[in-house]
Amino acid sequence: MATNLQANAALVEALGSALREGEHGLKHGPMLLVRVLREESWRSFVTQRGEQVEHERFEQFVTAAPLKGLGASMRLIGKLVDAIEEPAARTQAQDLLDQASGSRQGQRVNFLYNIQEVERGVAPTGTSREAGLRRLRKDRPDLHTEVLAGHLTAHAAMVQAGFRRKSVTVPVDKPENTARALRRNLEPEAVAELARLLMSES
Repeated sequence: MATNLQANAALVEALGSALREGEHGLKHGPMLLVRVLREESWRSFVTQRGEQVEHERFEQFVTAAPLKGLGASMRLIGKLVDAIEEPAARTQAQDLLDQASGSRQGQRVNFLYNIQEVERGVAPTGTSREAGLRRLRKDRPDLHTEVLAGHLTAHAAMVQAGFRRKSVTVPVDKPENTARALRRNLEPEAVAELARLLMSES
């Protein structure tokens, strides 16, 4: 147990140092954050003073003053995740952060895309990537794995699972452009039915 606590402390200290380096810390900070999240080092560690620290909530660990925490903000943690260039790795980091930021009751907080909601403690809804990952992780772990591997986007997986309707953006500047977009995305039978509905009286 002591060895694990010391290893956790080493990761926490390295991450804290990277955050204090500002922009320079963005080079190593993201990968350190991923390790801290994956290994859950933030939950329990020993400080340089020999004091054992326990955290139940990830946000508590982030905002706690050093040496008991990072002395940072969730906004900065979000920036670290956004700084990950490889899409699949960034998605995995977002998923890990979402899991870590959940309470014991399973409530989740969107730390990456709506800071105001975070500050109010409101769980995210709608079509955010985190909401999609959360639903897939719970109800379709097979597709969740595909998203984390970079084989599918969260939205495409949600559509495939039947959790979201497939939608397309249709230009409305010119009728011919609208028609072209619809033909490209609809089966001929659906185009014919659409034409019939448009011509029928409302």
